Amino acid sequence: MTRPITAGVDGSQESLAAVAWAGREAVRRGLALRVVHAWRHEPHEAVEGDRETQARWVRGSTAEAVRAVTSRHSGLEVCVDVLEGDDVETLVEAADGAEMLVLGSRGHGAVVGFLLGSVGQQVIAAATRPVVLVRSGDRPVAEVGGREIVVGQEGGPEDSAGPLAFAFETAAARGATVRAVRAWTLPPVFAYSPGSLRLLDEAGGPEGYEKKALAEALAPWRERYPDVPVVEHVEMGSAGQVLLSVAGRAQFMVVGRRARRTAVGARIGSVAHGVLHHADCPVAVVPPV
Repeated sequence: MTRPITAGVDGSQESLAAVAWAGREAVRRGLALRVVHAWRHEPHEAVEGDRETQARWVRGSTAEAVRAVTSRHSGLEVCVDVLEGDDVETLVEAADGAEMLVLGSRGHGAVVGFLLGSVGQQVIAAATRPVVLVRSGDRPVAEVGGREIVVGQEGGPEDSAGPLAFAFETAAARGATVRAVRAWTLPPVFAYSPGSLRLLDEAGGPEGYEKKALAEALAPWRERYPDVPVVEHVEMGSAGQVLLSVAGRAQFMVVGRRARRTAVGARIGSVAHGVLHHADCPVAVVPPV
């Protein structure tokens, strides 16, 4: 069964940008688009209207988002679901049956970033499929002109299989180049064992070892997507800083997720958090496979 691309909408400009992006991506991949509006009746003086009034507003704002995307893509198959229930549970369930879930992001700042809100962070941490965050200022022009699909790689080939697969699929659909980024730092001297020192020496030193590891991780994806150009980028530094240093040339960024639960809620890992918070282009967070 073919999965649709699913976009969450809530009437905000950020979510309208997410639906527009999802529509373009669905056309590229030859997939259907599903638009989901998760809502709950809020019987509070700060929220105008009774249940039916709020329901009409929800249906109207969702219809507006759908009209906007279908006016640009007349042949696009679109289905709409207005679902009353918990925001996080509804969106996570919607993601489970999707190729990807696309959400709006409010942009930079210590308070207004969508990811830093409890709903966005919990959805990304719990989703079993990739979640894409799109900023309100996203424009189609940013998807052309030689800009790359930037993907972070770490560990062995299996550790980044999910992000690499998603990055190569996206690049193939767009005719774009993949820039695979592997960051590295020097470990403390006491962390070197005789065996690890031998491996480093055989690889030509720490940087040579990292280049070899990146090449091995990319090998199966190069074979599967022989027409996708690849740039191998190995640089010393923290993963988040190195990824953000090349964000200016990216039309899309892909990072892995390291979700864990803590006493203060869900956390998705410092690299994903930093890239989502600071990168201007859409960012996909891909769960472990």
